[in-house]
Amino acid sequence: MTQSLDHLVSPAWDLLALGEPTHAEPRFGFLRNRLFQQLVGHGFRSIALESDRVAGMLVDDFVRTGTGDLDQVMAEGFSHGFGEHPANRELVAWMRDHNQEQAPADRLAWYGFDAPFETLGVPSPRRSLDRALAYLGLDHDLGPTIARLIGPEERWGSAEALMNRAASPGASAEADRLRNLTEDLLTTLYVRAPELIKNTSAAAWRSAEVELIAARQLLHYHGQAAAAWTDGEPEDEPRWNRMCATRDAMMARNLIELRTLEAPRGPTLVFANNLHLQRQQSTMQMGPMRMEWYGAGAILSPLLGDRYGFIAGSLGASPKIELDQPQPDTFERFLQTRIDDWGLLRPEELPTASSRTDATPRQGYFPLDQETIDGADLILHLAAGSD
Repeated sequence: MTQSLDHLVSPAWDLLALGEPTHAEPRFGFLRNRLFQQLVGHGFRSIALESDRVAGMLVDDFVRTGTGDLDQVMAEGFSHGFGEHPANRELVAWMRDHNQEQAPADRLAWYGFDAPFETLGVPSPRRSLDRALAYLGLDHDLGPTIARLIGPEERWGSAEALMNRAASPGASAEADRLRNLTEDLLTTLYVRAPELIKNTSAAAWRSAEVELIAARQLLHYHGQAAAAWTDGEPEDEPRWNRMCATRDAMMARNLIELRTLEAPRGPTLVFANNLHLQRQQSTMQMGPMRMEWYGAGAILSPLLGDRYGFIAGSLGASPKIELDQPQPDTFERFLQTRIDDWGLLRPEELPTASSRTDATPRQGYFPLDQETIDGADLILHLAAGSD
């Protein structure tokens, strides 16, 4: 057992994924910060979190250039409420302080790699399209058309639009037209790239590209919400499975795109729930529905091969989420006997054991199982969480 990555980091890893078994235990974020600081010493120059890619551009501007205010960045630069996590605030502030001593080309970069929506709240593409139109100078020409096609925002952003396929605007003629317009705008952005970059900057051009990709993702997800995939089967389960898979496919694509930018500078640390990063298929119970899909890690692992590394997060007990000590003969119980606080182990150090069964959906904790362990390069175990 060790608390240092110094002798464990593979030089082949371009993308090192650090998983947490629950978002609700704050200590995982602080451990991530310590490990990222170690990885910077191994040449890592970027970190990507399970947060909205578009909003994350605000965080990256702050950590690289000091643009903005820390309070504003935490309030507006994160999705899923992650800006309220003290560990994320600590990370952003540390990266900003670190970068003040670095040359621009060597400054640490911050990315969100998630799609721009919540599980039960998916907005229209209005904001991203408006920003892209303004950059392209087409807001007066196409702005009214796009506003008419989108219509009232509540038509898109309500939970009903996701829960009830018939209430979704994703299969409407207006959505189809918006999808075509978004693809046309992406092509226009590339056609005019030399002129646009000369008159603005490469960074401004890339921001517009991220906005248009976000608009495309939103429209595609709404299309999935409205789609009937099979005849004669219960409607919701296959539809929600497809929506879970679509979100992770978007995550994987976002990570591939950010690695294209970061490849000349150094490797990237990725931080998200184990379900999004593990190499095997992910499963989750959502009410009466059983979700089964390939997460971003399962997609990226065969694409990147040895360049993808995965550290699976594990938790022993946590008063904060009311998770008691693990039962005998479980993976977590063995880890409790080896680790007093937290530590890193290789998967082959764990014996054959059972998955714990004491976690509840409210805790959001996904226990270790044999497939997760077999697919991991390292295990990060936290013996005791926050009070």
